[in-house]
Parts: sequence; structure tokens; C-alpha cells
Amino acid sequence: MVRNRLVTVLTLNDGVLFRTKHFVPDYRYTLNFVDLWSIDEIVVLDVTRPGQGDRAHFYDAVSRLAGNCFVPLAVGGGVRSIEDARTLLSVGADKIVINTGALERPELITEIASAYGAQCVVVSIDAQPLGDGAYDVRSQFGTVATGQSPDAWAQRAQALGAGEIFVTSIEKDGSLEGYDNVLNRMVADAVTVPVLACGGAGSWQHFVDGFTIGGASAVCTTNIYHFTDTSIRSAKRYLDRAGIAVRL
Repeated sequence: MVRNRLVTVLTLNDGVLFRTKHFVPDYRYTLNFVDLWSIDEIVVLDVTRPGQGDRAHFYDAVSRLAGNCFVPLAVGGGVRSIEDARTLLSVGADKIVINTGALERPELITEIASAYGAQCVVVSIDAQPLGDGAYDVRSQFGTVATGQSPDAWAQRAQALGAGEIFVTSIEKDGSLEGYDNVLNRMVADAVTVPVLACGGAGSWQHFVDGFTIGGASAVCTTNIYHFTDTSIRSAKRYLDRAGIAVRL
């Protein structure tokens, strides 16, 4: 049986864990609590703005996390070349997340997939609603419009070798109001590879909705764990009772 995944997303600003809202880091935390969760996978993203930090701090944080992590670790942020991907893999990443680098040079997807396999390539899509059910894919921390629709870009990314699509609603990020499942379903229906939904989860029911309404293969969250002391096991029990197949 294929089981749905629960994924936590850690956003690091100059090597320090921050929560975000609308893609802006606004509160710092510690990495220490991560080891206690019964999560299925971790995504680590470097959200440090250019010129505002030392990339070595991010590599060090990833290395420390990888040394104490026993689930797959997908890492991204600032990946522009096969050399960048190789460096992240060398410090402990199992998968590479690419966003702006893939939009600027789509062949980067194929280069990484050819070198390490499609299962290693996660293409991240940050989307902003335009109204009337339309969305624009954004680059550069969600600040630059590309004129591309998320479903079309997801299809192209898969054709180029992406093994997974990680889709985030910019408007929902940090809101705790629930996922944008119109966006998630749009992308999920456009591709055959797994889709990871992110942005807006604030309750266990939002996880259920991400799977059943959004069509996601994995639901991701960041901020919800900063506002509750309940375990990820509670979320999995909730999903199991709702008929969602998860690893208990």
C-alpha cells in the first residue's frame, strides 16, 4: 500500500531556524526539537537573502541535522548548478530542491536527474493567485513574476526529469488557515509524480483536506509545530481515523 507522507519544512536564515509568513522570516527557533517527531521526511530550505549571510552556516546546519536524522532529507535554496547540488549531497542531503535555478535554466533539472536519478530532484513551485482561478509562478523568494502557470511548469519540470513537485502557496504561507487546495489540485492533476503541498496548515484537518481535496501525496508544514506541543503522532492518528493511509 502506498502511504501518504507527513513532511516538516525547516526554513533557515543564515543557518538559524525561523518561521515565515508570506515568505518573510519573522521569528527564530531552535533545531533541537526536530529529532522528537515521528515524521516521514524533512525539507530544509535556505531562505537567506543574497548578501545577508554566510552559506557555510547553512551547510553546517544541514550537516548537523543529517547526523541526527533517520528520515529522508530534502535540501534546497540557492541551487544554481550541479556543483551546488553535489555540495548539498556531500553534507547530508538525500534530495535536492530547486526553484529559481530551474526557472532560470530548466536544463538544470535534467543535469541533476541524469547525475543522481529523478528521485533526487524536487522542483519547488511558489505560486501567487491572480484571481479567477489563475496563478503565477514566482521566483527569487516569491518576488519576481514569471508569467508561467503552476500546472504547465510542473508538467515541464516532470518532463525534464523532476521526481517530485513541491508546491507552496505564497498567500497561505504562515496563515494557519489551511492549504490552497485549488492550487494543489491543479498541480496534482497535471503530473504523475508525487506532489508535496505546503503553505497554510493550522490543524490536522487541514492535512486531511490536503490529501482528499488537494490531491497531494505529502502534506508539509512549518509553523503549526511552533504553536502546539502535540506530537506528529497525534496528526497521524487523526489521519488514520479519517481513512488516510499513513505510516503509524
